[in-house]
Amino acid sequence: MRNERNKNQKKVKRVIDGYIDYKDSKQLGRFLTDQGKIIPRRITGLTAKQHRELVQAIKRARQLAILPFVSEAVK
Repeated sequence: MRNERNKNQKKVKRVIDGYIDYKDSKQLGRFLTDQGKIIPRRITGLTAKQHRELVQAIKRARQLAILPFVSEAVK
């Protein structure tokens, strides 16, 4: 059963080159779902350190109104 679940789960490799900037909404948007949720590390393929930095940048961008907390589609 575990193998079936892994086959169905789509793993998308996303790469971050260098510094994660909270002002770069286009780069941060690649790591959000259509609902505005942060995509988990096991799906993105990032390292733990990169994912922590990414989450911090996304949360900072949300506080500064660069990224929305919730997508327009959900509203």
